[in-house]
Amino acid sequence: MTVLLPAIIPVAFIIIIGVIVGKTLKIHKQTLSQLIVYVLAPALVADSLYTTTISAQNAAQLLLGVFIVAFILYLLVSIISSILKLPPITRKSLIATSLHPNNGNMGLPLVDFALGAAGLERAIIYMIGSSILLFGVAPAILAGTSLKHSLTVTFKLPLMWAMLAGLSLRILQIELPFNLGEALHLLGRAAIPVALLILGMELVTTQFKVTKFEIISLNFRLILAPLIALLVGKIIQLNPLDLQVFILQSAMPTAVNTVVLATEFGGEALKVARTIVVTTLLSFLTLPFVLWIAEQV
Repeated sequence: MTVLLPAIIPVAFIIIIGVIVGKTLKIHKQTLSQLIVYVLAPALVADSLYTTTISAQNAAQLLLGVFIVAFILYLLVSIISSILKLPPITRKSLIATSLHPNNGNMGLPLVDFALGAAGLERAIIYMIGSSILLFGVAPAILAGTSLKHSLTVTFKLPLMWAMLAGLSLRILQIELPFNLGEALHLLGRAAIPVALLILGMELVTTQFKVTKFEIISLNFRLILAPLIALLVGKIIQLNPLDLQVFILQSAMPTAVNTVVLATEFGGEALKVARTIVVTTLLSFLTLPFVLWIAEQV
């Protein structure tokens, strides 16, 4: 329990600043979001992969775990949707809110504060796998388009190319000249506070309301997902630090970008937006327990 307050309070503090900014300043969230998506997040990924100390085997295990947890959640949500006889559009929205954790905006800072640089390296590997699901598989589920088309969209994003660039630099052992590695590092570290500010600004403009949809979503996202991650992590034999990161990243609230995908590709955007708010606020109650459990593994 010793890292709970040092891990949670800095994250909450920056989010609160984002709330204040959202209420007092006329800043376009879309501009900041584009800065994250096209500059800062790719720099963070490239820098982390360029300097990572994680073995290829560990990275592969983490990615495998991400996909297994997502698949299990998909099956469970589909079963519950069938039992409750939910309309197809509601079922797709529930899948989107349950499968995609906010392991970028919120997960990376929390892991960074709780587990340090080594934990952050692993959290970024998790985020890469989650991003492939979010931008590759989610559009196919929401819009009914082919997986091939969705993956084409995914590889148009700078994040994927940054991943390939970072891996290439690492594998080929290329040292960037003129201290460019430090510049890349500085850009990447800026992604975390800016992402938290955006999250705080998002909370200002989204209506807080709890219906049956949000209750089902928050149970999948905040309770079932980390429990499934614990079981899956044990089965695939993740080492202790990898398992801690795996559980924490799986316990994050619904990803902010989920509402963008629901709006663009189909889904109940209002319910998705409310779920993001509800799960984000309640995660400050659930994450301390998850963090404590992760410390015990």
